[in-house]
Amino acid sequence: MGLDNETPTKSVLITGSSTGIGEACAIALHDKGIRVFAGVRRQEDGERLVKQTSAALIPLLLDVTDEQAIKKATQQITDATAGGGLSGLVNNAGITIAFPLEFLPMDVLRKQLEVNVIGPAAVTQAMLPLIRQGQGRIVNVSSISGLAAAPYIGAYAASKHALEAMSDSLRVELRNFAVPVSLVEPADVATPIWEKSRQAANDLRSEVMDRGEGDDVSEEVREAYARDIAAMREATSKSEKQAIPVSHVVKAIEHALLARRPKTRYLVGGKTRAVKFFLRHLPDRLRDRIVMNSLGMK
Repeated sequence: MGLDNETPTKSVLITGSSTGIGEACAIALHDKGIRVFAGVRRQEDGERLVKQTSAALIPLLLDVTDEQAIKKATQQITDATAGGGLSGLVNNAGITIAFPLEFLPMDVLRKQLEVNVIGPAAVTQAMLPLIRQGQGRIVNVSSISGLAAAPYIGAYAASKHALEAMSDSLRVELRNFAVPVSLVEPADVATPIWEKSRQAANDLRSEVMDRGEGDDVSEEVREAYARDIAAMREATSKSEKQAIPVSHVVKAIEHALLARRPKTRYLVGGKTRAVKFFLRHLPDRLRDRIVMNSLGMK
C-alpha cells in the first residue's frame, strides 16, 4: 500500500515526543513536510526538538493526565490549523512500571493506568472534532505487552491490554465518520525507556521499603521473588541488546498516518508476531512454562 503524496500539508499531534518513539516520529514526520505538534512535558524538551528540526515543528506542553493542559493544547491546535483540523493523532505517551503485583502500591497502579489508558482516552476525546474536521486518523502505540502479559510488568501489560480494547471499540464507533483507528504493536525497542524503567523500579522499591510495606513478609516469600527478579533483570538485559531500531516503529506509524488504506494493526518485530500467532493460542500452563523458560525462571 503506497503512501499518498498528493495530499496538501498535513497536521499531526504526537504525544510523548520528548524521547524515544515520539521524538523519532516527530522528527521523521517533520522531515516529510508535515506540520507536527509535538506534545512534551518540559519546555526544554520542546526547544531541543525545534533545534533538531526547525521552527515549523510546534512543541506543546502536554501532560496527558492534566485536563487543563489538554484543553490548552486543543485550543492551540485549533488556532494554528485555522479550520484545517488534524490529519492524525498519535497516542504515544506512556510509562512502564515493573514491580511484583503483591506489593505494588495502589497509587502507583493508578498512575500507570492514568497515563497509559485514561490519558489517551482524554486526548482522543478532545481532539476528535479536529480529527473529523481534518479527515484524520488515530494511531495508538501499544506494545507486545498488549498481546501477552509477562510477569512483574502486570500493571503495564494491563494498561496496554486496555488500550487495545479501547482501540477495537473506537475503530467501530468511528466508522460512520471515516476515521481509521490503528494499533502499532512493537516488540522491544531500542529507546531510553529501558534505563527509565530500571530507575523507576529502583525508586519504587526504595519507596515501598521506606513506607515499611511488606515488613511482615516471610524470608521464603522474599527469596522466591528475589530469584525471579534476578532472572528478569538478566532477561531484560538480553532483550535490550536485541531490541529493534526505533526506525521500524516510526515506519509503521508513518504508514498508519499516510497510507491510503492504513492497517488496523501493525505488528513490529518478529517477537511480536511470534506472540500474536503462536504464544497466545497455547494452553495457559504450557504458555506459562514457555514464558518462564524464556525469562530463565524456575
